[in-house]
Amino acid sequence: MRVGVLALQGTFIEHIGILRQLGVEAPPIRLSHELDTLDGLIIPGGESTTMLRLMESFELIQPIKEMARDGLPIWGTCAGMVLLAKSVSNYEMETLGLMDTKVRRNAFGSQIDSFETDLEIPLVGEEPFHAVFIRAPIIEEAKPGVKILSCLPDGTIVAIRQNRLLACAFHPEFTDDLRFHSYFLNIVSPKLSHNPEDRILRGSQLES
Repeated sequence: MRVGVLALQGTFIEHIGILRQLGVEAPPIRLSHELDTLDGLIIPGGESTTMLRLMESFELIQPIKEMARDGLPIWGTCAGMVLLAKSVSNYEMETLGLMDTKVRRNAFGSQIDSFETDLEIPLVGEEPFHAVFIRAPIIEEAKPGVKILSCLPDGTIVAIRQNRLLACAFHPEFTDDLRFHSYFLNIVSPKLSHNPEDRILRGSQLES
């Protein structure tokens, strides 16, 4: 399995380290041709405007969009979640627009308003997941085709999945808990299947 991590800015080193702990080949991705042999891609936390501008400069936006529509599993954490959203309420730049969501950047405030909390995420196990929120976004709206994976106690949505696209507002790469990364790898695994039904699913990824 070969899962790339976008390595233009942000917390890509931490993601690569966890993937390698899990026995996965995890190349840093900076150029469009490096996308060609991937089974999955992680867009890490960082500064969303800087990341998007660098993606434009390195001509990565269109190839990532096309590969997502062809079924490439993609996971966005924090800033990565912003870049995957179709709509951002307080953002002027055009995102990748792959997930049927509306998000808000820096929803909790500045760096000093960062916090940690334990989340209930049933799909990764019964034990709460310790989540680190750093200048985190939130999901203001998720359309019916988007599955909500976790919320804060007040109902704020912080983790979602839409077919082979995954996003969370927090930073799993800053903990020793590997369960969320393992969950993404389970999304990636069916992509490698030769089952005809699985190929049909990939072809219809963004239809729901």
